[in-house]
Amino acid sequence: MSLEIVESCVNCWACIDVCPSEAIAMGDTHFVISAKKCTECDGDYADPQCASICPIESAILDAEGMPLNPPGSLTGIPPERMEAAIKEIQLR
Repeated sequence: MSLEIVESCVNCWACIDVCPSEAIAMGDTHFVISAKKCTECDGDYADPQCASICPIESAILDAEGMPLNPPGSLTGIPPERMEAAIKEIQLR
């Protein structure tokens, strides 16, 4: 069992200090999670701490490849309304 950080990671460093198993390290272009060290915070926390603090939607995936912070979960804007919301903001 392991989580994965994908290329949308902006290297904000938020996840490093909250990982109880010290499974997160800098990769070539973005942070990566060591599959050997990652416990998904089982036994430590109810939710993976890296995903709890990550400010980027869809940057951290579970073992099945599903985002832990799916589109719309952080902004509150459903994905199907995102384009309209961006246009509305730009018109201000």
